[in-house]
Amino acid sequence: MPTVVFVAPILSENASRMIEAVASLPDVRLAVITQDPAEKLSPQLLAKGAAHWRVDDVLDAWQLSWAADELAKRLGPIDRLFGAYEQLQVPLAEVRERMGITGMGAAVARRFRDKSEMKDALRAAGLPCAKHALVESADEAVAFARRVGFPVVVKPPAGAGAIATFRADDEASLRGAIAKAPPRAGHPALVEEFITGDEFSLETISIGGCAVWHSLTHYYPTPLEVLRNPWIQWCVLLPREVDDARYDDIRQAGSRALEVLGMDTGLSHMEWFRRADGTIAISEVAARPPGAQITTLNSRAHDIDFVRAWAGVMVFGTFERPARKYAVGAAFLRGQGSGRIRHVHGLDQIGRELGSLVMDVKLPSIGHVPAASYEGDGYVILRHPETAVVMQALQRLISVVRVELG
Repeated sequence: MPTVVFVAPILSENASRMIEAVASLPDVRLAVITQDPAEKLSPQLLAKGAAHWRVDDVLDAWQLSWAADELAKRLGPIDRLFGAYEQLQVPLAEVRERMGITGMGAAVARRFRDKSEMKDALRAAGLPCAKHALVESADEAVAFARRVGFPVVVKPPAGAGAIATFRADDEASLRGAIAKAPPRAGHPALVEEFITGDEFSLETISIGGCAVWHSLTHYYPTPLEVLRNPWIQWCVLLPREVDDARYDDIRQAGSRALEVLGMDTGLSHMEWFRRADGTIAISEVAARPPGAQITTLNSRAHDIDFVRAWAGVMVFGTFERPARKYAVGAAFLRGQGSGRIRHVHGLDQIGRELGSLVMDVKLPSIGHVPAASYEGDGYVILRHPETAVVMQALQRLISVVRVELG
């Protein structure tokens, strides 16, 4: 019976769902390390006897190591130690190395987390990605932008989910973006050329260094455009035709990129672009499950519990490749105006027109302050066997439904 430790900063809805997926696997002894108290574990987990250890900061490798040591004293040697939160991947890897636990090593985890090191490795392998530079001053950022041309993108080297990411169209906006989190010696910012084109993601399950499954999503519009315009209601589409020849180039480049970066066993999330001339460019790769409801979308596309399938990969290194039965998409609902959420318009009309396609709904909460997240205040997930039907339905949904603020 393997002893598995799942680590999460807080016991959020997503984290709890993942923990319960691990607990549902056969013959697993489960423990959780988190900043939240044991009382926040679900009754189902408590009934299954899941162990719990609280720390003040799960991102502190010393605290994480101490918690793992204490759990090992009580439960026996730890066989798996993992979590989904991107900022956790390096401290988790450091603790695994110290304790001799199977899983991604620290050097590989740092290569996935440090976007500059990642792009250096990809470019050295001949893989297409954005030109970039680490800068320690606004003047260095401007010099880089003059070499590659505006616009450029400014982001932290170890960012996640487009947080603290800005587009700069000229020198003034670049200096303004740099001033939001001024770099300094030893703490640089990452500046990249801005790639124009359609943005996608490529999700891959790897086992023993081999890609055994993949999925694709298409963002409408790009996440950076969504962040720049908090009123935009946007969509993510999972086409049914993931093995279509038009995706051969990114499948091949994606597998090679994971090999270069050192991916062994797990789920990865790669963001990439297709330019107007048809060429591709890799933006960045994360060694963790995707956000933007993409795990739920994959569950609906294949009629499986995708989170549980990922848990099986992480614990047992096994995965049964499912048939892709549907195209699936999510429309994210975001408020227009200012103030609190007052009303959601158009739901009855969408129910009449698209009700047969609806799989999941999370509605904005009346009276709440709009969320700062790019996912907005709610979403609707649609599916159908035909990709074009889902795409048209998503466009119809975001044109009819309106979240009123006031």
